[in-house]
Amino acid sequence: MISSNNRRRVVVTGVGVINPLGNDIETVWSALKEGKSGVDYTTIFDASKFPTRISAEVKNWDIANVVDDPALWKFRGRHTKFAAGAALQAFEASGVGDSIKDPRRLGVYMGSGEGNQDFMSFASMMATSLDDEGNLDLVKFTRAGLDTLNPVMELEQEPNMPVGHIASMFNAQGPNANCLTACAASNQAVGEATEIIRRGEADVMLSGGTHSMIHPFGVTGFNLLTALSTNNDDPTGASRPFDRLRDGFVLGEGAAMVVLEEYEHAKSRGAHIWGEITGYGSTADAYRVTDIHPEGRGAIGCMRMALEDAGISPERIDYVNAHGTSTTVNDKVESKACREVFGEHAMKTPVSSTKSMMGHLIAAAGATELIICMMAIRDNVLPPTINYENPDPLCDLDYIPNQARETECKTALTNSFGFGGQNISVVVSELQD
Repeated sequence: MISSNNRRRVVVTGVGVINPLGNDIETVWSALKEGKSGVDYTTIFDASKFPTRISAEVKNWDIANVVDDPALWKFRGRHTKFAAGAALQAFEASGVGDSIKDPRRLGVYMGSGEGNQDFMSFASMMATSLDDEGNLDLVKFTRAGLDTLNPVMELEQEPNMPVGHIASMFNAQGPNANCLTACAASNQAVGEATEIIRRGEADVMLSGGTHSMIHPFGVTGFNLLTALSTNNDDPTGASRPFDRLRDGFVLGEGAAMVVLEEYEHAKSRGAHIWGEITGYGSTADAYRVTDIHPEGRGAIGCMRMALEDAGISPERIDYVNAHGTSTTVNDKVESKACREVFGEHAMKTPVSSTKSMMGHLIAAAGATELIICMMAIRDNVLPPTINYENPDPLCDLDYIPNQARETECKTALTNSFGFGGQNISVVVSELQD
C-alpha cells in the first residue's frame, strides 16, 4: 500500500516482549490463544492492607541473563530492565544491526513511565522528620533525604532514562524521544516513530514502551481513583472487559519493543517482515483528566484518522484489539465509539481485550497489543476476551468471548486511550507488495 504522496513505507522486522504471560513473544502468544491469565496476588511489595491485593507481575525473568555486565544495571529501574530485555529480543530478531552503516539513521522512540519509587526510604524520611505536634520539619526531612536516598536511583526514576539506556546499548545516534501519555504512550511512540521514518529522518527506529506501577504509590493512586478491581478473591477472574460485572482494571507490568524499518531498506537485506504500519491516528478528548468523553469523540476521531491514513474503509478491518480496560465507563464508551466508526459493520467486526489476561501494562500496553495484532495476522487466530460471562446491554459487540477464534485476518486496528484524554489508534496490515 503506497499513499498518493509516495511516502516511505514502514514495516516491522523485529519484536520483543517481557510480559506477565511470558518473556518472549511465542510464549505470550501461546498463553493468549489458550486464554490463560497472568493475574495473581501481588508479591513485589506487601499489598495485604490495600483495597487491591492483586496484579499481573512479570515472573521468572532477570536482567542478569541477557546483559554482559549485570552490575551496571543494579540501580536501574525495573521498567528499564524490562525495556532492555525486550529491545535485545527485537533487535536480534530483526537482524538489522549489520545493515546500519550510519548510526545517525537509527533512532529510539519510546513510551516509558516513571521508574522505581523508593517508597520505604520516603516513608522513613517522613516518620523521622515530624516534630512533637506531628508537623513536618523540612530541615530534618532534607537532611534525612541526603543521608538516605541513592542519587542514582533517584535519577533512574525519570521517564526518559529507558530511552537513553536503549540508545546507548545499540549506538542509536539518530532521533531519540520519550512520550508519557499514560495508557496511550507506547502506541503513540510507535506512531511517531513511523512518521520519523516516513519523513526520511531515519531508516530504522526501535520503538515501544515499558512500565511498572506495581508499587505502593501506583496502587494507592489508582485505588483513590477507584479504577482498580477489588475482586481479590478471584485474581484470574478480576479483569473482565465488557462484562456487566466488571469493577476496574488489574495493574500489569512489562515492556514491548518493535524494530520499525523503511520498507526498501528491509527488502534489500531480505528481512522477515511481521507487518506494515499503514495507519496512525492521534487525538485528544479535551474534556477531563480522568474521564473519557461520554460520546467517545476522541476515540471516534483517532480511529477514523488511522483508517484515513491507511487509505481503507472500516469494513477492511478484520480485528480490533480494544483498549478494553475493564472499567465501567471506558468499555461502554469504546463500544459506542466502535459502533459509530464501523457503522453497519460494527457487529461483524471482532473485538477483544487482551488486558483480560495480562492486566493493564499502562505505558507498555499499546506496543504489546500492536504485537498481538501482528501475531493474529500471522496465524489467522484472534485472541479472546476471557472472563466474559455477563453481557452488558451497553457493550454489545462481538468480543470473542473466552476462546480464541480461527479466521482470516489481514488488517487489524489497535486502540490505546489514556488518562488525560489521549487517544491513539494504529492500523497494522499484512505486507502487500
